[in-house]
Amino acid sequence: MEGVMWLEILLTSVLGFVIYWFVSRDKEETLPLEDGWWGPGSRPTGREDESIRPFKVETSDEEINDLHQRIDKARLTPPLEDSRFHYGFNSNYLKQIVSYWRNEFDWKKQVEILNRYPHFKTKIEGLDIHFIHVKPPQLPSGRTPKPLLMVHGWPGSFYEFYKIIPFLTDPKSHGLGDEHVFEVICPCIPGYGFSEASSKKGFNTVATARIFYKLMLRLGFQEFYVQGGDWGALICTNIAQLVPSHVKGLHLNMAFVLRSFYTLTLPLGRHFAGLFGYTQKDVELMYPFKEKVFYSLMRESGYMHIQATKPDTVGCALNDSPVGLAAYILEKFSTWTKSEFRDLEDGGLERKFSLDDLLTNIMLYWTTGSITSSQRFYKENLGQGYMAHKHERMKVYVPTGFAAFPCELLHAPENWVKFKYPKLISYSYMPRGGHFAAFEEPQLLAQDIRKFVGLLERQ
Repeated sequence: MEGVMWLEILLTSVLGFVIYWFVSRDKEETLPLEDGWWGPGSRPTGREDESIRPFKVETSDEEINDLHQRIDKARLTPPLEDSRFHYGFNSNYLKQIVSYWRNEFDWKKQVEILNRYPHFKTKIEGLDIHFIHVKPPQLPSGRTPKPLLMVHGWPGSFYEFYKIIPFLTDPKSHGLGDEHVFEVICPCIPGYGFSEASSKKGFNTVATARIFYKLMLRLGFQEFYVQGGDWGALICTNIAQLVPSHVKGLHLNMAFVLRSFYTLTLPLGRHFAGLFGYTQKDVELMYPFKEKVFYSLMRESGYMHIQATKPDTVGCALNDSPVGLAAYILEKFSTWTKSEFRDLEDGGLERKFSLDDLLTNIMLYWTTGSITSSQRFYKENLGQGYMAHKHERMKVYVPTGFAAFPCELLHAPENWVKFKYPKLISYSYMPRGGHFAAFEEPQLLAQDIRKFVGLLERQ
């Protein structure tokens, strides 16, 4: 017993030193704003066209017929017996999805749904940037809407936000109060969907953040809120690091908090939860460590290594085969929504999403031919190691809110988040939901955004 006591004292002393070392190095700093040119060739000498042009999603019989012909020629390998989703996407269930896609899915109808919100394009740093801009249908007298930039990730799209937008722009019609009414801007990350891909190497989240900041200025917003998960969380974090005085508040449903001494406490956290500031809920979500953290990350991160090293190789296959593309992307909407879904024959896909919504997201990659350029984002951001980027070593001094969804790939306890975001004013354990929060649980996410903004504005 005495030996255990001395071990605890030693561990506490070492951790105390580590905490002091990290905290004593705190200093508020911002990322340099700089500038860039990502279009083909060299930068023109003239002034960039800053016009904002209406855009409409379109399709054609030719596009649909080509898709159907490729689907008809798909070759699938039979799954192993009782393999469910443990080897990836189960091809028996894939046959059902492909049959629906080929015979029942109405892309023309989905294009009409996509066009329900106003679409635009504008040129920034040599790239055509696509975005939707949704204003409130009605406003209480004398009120102005709160501008909110929402940023998607991979393998999602701006379409992930279609069901959350009404809760934000027209809350009273959807069972919420009208004290917070938003004007929502959802851009496509360059290289995703309808936003032009970079022609140059090095286009990362910081460059994206700068472009989206310029977009908000172009739309007339000097101050605005930002929200994101996945890559969107990092892009929004970078905006707050670039121009903190322009960001009224930052709301996230995923946090990149790898550079923290708290991550070193993971193996011991179950036994010294109180010492490390973990709640009982944190312990439930992170332990047993081997299964819920180590094996889970190993199981779900193979795609990341491929895309962070040689994205163009797998991109050639995915851009040529709609069925391969669907399997590659939809598998993420299974196990990233709930890890246990890998035990089901159908991956649990239709428990949380409709096939129409899932296939619409696939079509945004297929019809634009953007899967390869979307995967290059991993190479640009992770190819030299995530820790190599200055922004990863910087804290964020903007008021922050965080929604911790229980089925996210890696749970981020409040003390982890607060270490990176010292002005964290709202942290919520969400009752359900996974990685694609806006897509899966739009009302829950909208309520947490509203809660955060309410807390911030009362301060």
